[in-house]
Amino acid sequence: MTSARRTAEDIKTFTEKLSHSLSQIRQIDDAAPGTSPHETILTGDGFRLLRYGTDQAHDKKTAVLIVYALVNRPWVLDLEPKRSMIARLLERGMDIFLIEWLDPEPQDKNRSLSAYIAVMIDQCVDAVNTARRTSRLNLLGVCQGGTLSLCYAALFPKKVKNLITMVTPVDFQTEDNVLSKWVREVDLDRLVGCYGNVPGALLNTLFVSLQPFRLGSKKYIDLIDLADNPAGLKTFARMEKWIADSPDQAGTAFNEFVGNLYQRNALIKDKFVVDNQIVNLSKIRCPVLNIYALADHLVPASASKALANYVGCDDYSELTFDGGHIGIYVSRQAQQSIPASIARWILARS
Repeated sequence: MTSARRTAEDIKTFTEKLSHSLSQIRQIDDAAPGTSPHETILTGDGFRLLRYGTDQAHDKKTAVLIVYALVNRPWVLDLEPKRSMIARLLERGMDIFLIEWLDPEPQDKNRSLSAYIAVMIDQCVDAVNTARRTSRLNLLGVCQGGTLSLCYAALFPKKVKNLITMVTPVDFQTEDNVLSKWVREVDLDRLVGCYGNVPGALLNTLFVSLQPFRLGSKKYIDLIDLADNPAGLKTFARMEKWIADSPDQAGTAFNEFVGNLYQRNALIKDKFVVDNQIVNLSKIRCPVLNIYALADHLVPASASKALANYVGCDDYSELTFDGGHIGIYVSRQAQQSIPASIARWILARS
């Protein structure tokens, strides 16, 4: 067989397998992420507070409030039963609460970061403490939600018992931060002035463009190996839905976050103002566990590791994950190690 004929046969086989996998995906109708049972215990202006689990003996468990990013949906933390950080934490005796950010309406374009941090997060913290009859709680901030959690812990130190940050940017201008370099010259006033609320589809295009091969062509190459693998195809479909479903961003909050942090690196310069107060990370005196991924393309490890230089606590720990920004949530390796490490760290300080 000539090389040209062999190539043609390979292309035909690849196309047939890919077509077969795609046809199977189109028949999947139950691939929505978010599978762990939960209830809404508080609804406010711009958020819902969820509580996970069906066990009524909540008070015997250790409470953890998860603050996720504004720029993505939190369901990647609960993608499916075998790929769910929330499920793994529940299995380890945690009483899990999560803030679900609601999509901003056109009239919310002037909503500020102070509203998210000093009002919404604070209302959720108070609600959890009331439900648990406590005065302090364990706070787990993920990605951008980690930055919001750092600000909250610095402004309300008496309400946070332990703080866990996961793939959280702190120094927004490290040399290897590609996203930071891309957005530093963006005219944010013009962008927000044009759109009001910044479209999630626009941001999703930016995130995908950071890894165009891996998030573009490569995933379809990988897809051919999932032909006749229903479980693998459902996981693929759920991840695709999560990646594509980026919510719009309240214009003012987006301007403040990108402008103050990515463009001016104000957090580590003690120049970041929230609710008319300067956020000083040295005021964080509670124990801190800082978790970061060594192959993170959105939040480089260097951006997260910087936290050690600024917090004021004596009990500071780091946990590294040998993977990427998404893998730390859903990979088998992460499922086995990250939730167990978080639970052990919290329980040792309860």
